[in-house]
Amino acid sequence: MEQVAVIILNYNGLHFLKQFLPSVVNHSTGHRIIVADNGSTDDSLAFLRENYPQVEIMAFQENYGFARGYDEALKLIDNKYSILLNSDVEVTENWINPIIEFMETDDNIAACQPKIRAYHQKDSYEHAGAAGGFIDMIGYPFCRGRIFDILEKDYGQYDDICKVFWVTGACFFVKTKIYRQLGGFDSIFHAHMEEIDLCWRINGAGYQIFFHPASTVYHVGGGTMPVTNPKKTYLNFRNSTGMLYKNASTATIWWKVPLKILIDLLAALKFLWDGKIKDARAVVLANFHFLINLRRWKEKRQISRKLKPGEVKDTVYSGLLVIDRYVMKRKYFSQLKF
Repeated sequence: MEQVAVIILNYNGLHFLKQFLPSVVNHSTGHRIIVADNGSTDDSLAFLRENYPQVEIMAFQENYGFARGYDEALKLIDNKYSILLNSDVEVTENWINPIIEFMETDDNIAACQPKIRAYHQKDSYEHAGAAGGFIDMIGYPFCRGRIFDILEKDYGQYDDICKVFWVTGACFFVKTKIYRQLGGFDSIFHAHMEEIDLCWRINGAGYQIFFHPASTVYHVGGGTMPVTNPKKTYLNFRNSTGMLYKNASTATIWWKVPLKILIDLLAALKFLWDGKIKDARAVVLANFHFLINLRRWKEKRQISRKLKPGEVKDTVYSGLLVIDRYVMKRKYFSQLKF
């Protein structure tokens, strides 16, 4: 059995399979390639069977969403490494081997990601991952190369192997055994933030997560849900609050979660100010739905606490990202002081 399985989750993504699967097949020789299909109703499966007989198909009978879809797929493989790859990603030559070789050097390295550039602006980092992810003190995610809406051009400023807090779900290299050991993606998230939640558990369990610049992929972004979609806004804000509640230490949860909700409501006011009424409504609903489903989130927290996680400090920014970005006017990762 091959050491590496490349798993592409698909739901009615025929156009992306036609556009990007050729790069995966051409640049992944010697590795297992699997399309896990979430009950597509388009011609995705017929296209794969006719044109890519070398690609394995896992055909689910329903749309499990991003989180559970990958969980179901990883139950069915026995490869040492899994690469969870979005269907809207173009890979490049030798995109796998440098990262696998690096992860092989240390059993403590659980996950890794390549450089994520924007498909439509190939000299720039892409929102979902850039050069590796971090969070601030209340769980707001950001990247080397991306703070909120500011994307940096890539001129080699982050071309070093770097320990990070989280790696992107768009191209997520992970040791399969550790993924399963820590519970995989949590289906309560459905989509968005589930990879950061898992990385929080990976960090808490004492494993390490890295960015490796020797591999580059190009991500369209918003492939299944456009960036401007209020549902995406809703999921991002609901899930980030839920993730903080699940994973914050007992000593800090009592003030971090209320502070996060307050800052989210300020974000809703900014959306209103910018005329984005649907996004403002989505932020309010996100936190309202978090609160009315607090019992369910509490159950999730109890499960996470059973893992007896340690505190993560070296890859958590001790400041408030919203203050740095909108008050101090710091736009770039290099301006933050860890």
